[in-house]
Amino acid sequence: MLISGVSLEQNPEVAAARARLEAAELALSRTVIKAPIDGVISKKQVQVGQQAQVGVPLMAIVPTTDAYVDANFKEVQLKKVRIGQPVELTADLYGGKVKFRGRVTGLSGGTGSAFSLIPAQNASGNWIKVVQRLPVRVRLDPRDLAAHPLRIGLSMKAAIDVSGAR
Repeated sequence: MLISGVSLEQNPEVAAARARLEAAELALSRTVIKAPIDGVISKKQVQVGQQAQVGVPLMAIVPTTDAYVDANFKEVQLKKVRIGQPVELTADLYGGKVKFRGRVTGLSGGTGSAFSLIPAQNASGNWIKVVQRLPVRVRLDPRDLAAHPLRIGLSMKAAIDVSGAR
């Protein structure tokens, strides 16, 4: 279409309007954030209409279908614990009536105190043996989580079936 001998594609006002439209479409496409996992939003740091900055955390997502427990066992309890062993867990939230199933997926490379920012130093010369605890990671069965949702920080009791261990 020609207006005053200039096509619409060459009109600077039309080109500027088209550029604004493309910028608005790009901004609109960035208003939806898709989560990489199913879960519950926690620690929300952003409000509707607020512009997000690159690298700034907006929220945390707590998974509801794929969760694990770090069970702290005494080092003397771990002699027969192996990866893949079944675990039965009970959450204080539901009492002893609800049992969660899981499997051992790993043992920590060290105790919590070994990896602390400032490890404890016994400078008094008093050498008392203190039994340490070692985290054992247990992956929970997703079907149990679907039936009885859990949240971060809840207390649980774990019992590992070591009957098949050598």
